[in-house]
Amino acid sequence: MTFTLPDLPYAHDALQPFMSKETLEYHHDKHHLAYVNNGNNAIKGTEFEGKSLEEIVKGSYGKNAAVFNNAGQHYNHLHFWKWMKPNGGGKIPGALEKAIVDAFGSVDKFKEDFTAAGVGQFGSGWAWLEVKGGKLAVSKTPNGENPLVHGGTPVLGVDVWEHSYYIDYRNRRPDYLKAFLESLVNWEYVAELYEKAAKG
Repeated sequence: MTFTLPDLPYAHDALQPFMSKETLEYHHDKHHLAYVNNGNNAIKGTEFEGKSLEEIVKGSYGKNAAVFNNAGQHYNHLHFWKWMKPNGGGKIPGALEKAIVDAFGSVDKFKEDFTAAGVGQFGSGWAWLEVKGGKLAVSKTPNGENPLVHGGTPVLGVDVWEHSYYIDYRNRRPDYLKAFLESLVNWEYVAELYEKAAKG
């Protein structure tokens, strides 16, 4: 398959004031586009041509850095745009909320663990809510890695590369993570991914 840059599911200014138009213009239109273009170039003539994105991510991990870095980031960002929405945050759908409480004890404890993973990821990377072994867990990964290559299925991820927040928050990564959880997350999309992963 050939990677293509998806349209944002909302206008560039739709997530303000929590994520600026300028951030989305750079992050989506330039950074994500670069992963698409570089990924397509890296895949040409390799065993990964014609495979699904998930197969490429899993198959190239630890074997082909150029393919993996770009495919991983393409996968992560395809979901990242959908993990946010205007007027996000708020109430978590019932089945997902119950699973979060079962796994972490409370929604607040989950948010605390997820924020700690994002703050504690040294340098560039991601914080995740994943389904692993049938249960929800929080994890973090460096660079473009994601739970797929560690036996999990991501249902929510936040990009903690500086280009994701520096224009708006400078060095205040904890404030960015708080805004993400409280005002940006599209919990309906997370719930949809959770239902699929829980069945799988």
